[in-house]
Amino acid sequence: MTVRQLTEIQGFSPVVLADPEREIKNVYIGDLLSWVMGKAQQDDAWITIMSNVNVLAVATLADTACVILAEGVLLDADVKLTAEQKGVNVISTDKSAYEIAKILAKANE
Repeated sequence: MTVRQLTEIQGFSPVVLADPEREIKNVYIGDLLSWVMGKAQQDDAWITIMSNVNVLAVATLADTACVILAEGVLLDADVKLTAEQKGVNVISTDKSAYEIAKILAKANE
């Protein structure tokens, strides 16, 4: 599944689509940035409720396919601008991390 395909699923909204054709190969869920930095893998869809600028730094370091902001979390305008500048795909949804993971698992069957 690509990042664009994920945004086409009901309930998922693109915030920043810097590389919409990026392939999502796996999922990582976590909010402790130092932990995510060491555990998330390249091309993961990273699900989090964190929305500060440090999330973008970690997403870049881990080379995740996208950041999915769960539970209705949004980015501030300055963080959104930084995501655009750094080329980080960001998606928002009202769904819980569990619901998102189920959708992504089903899509990759």
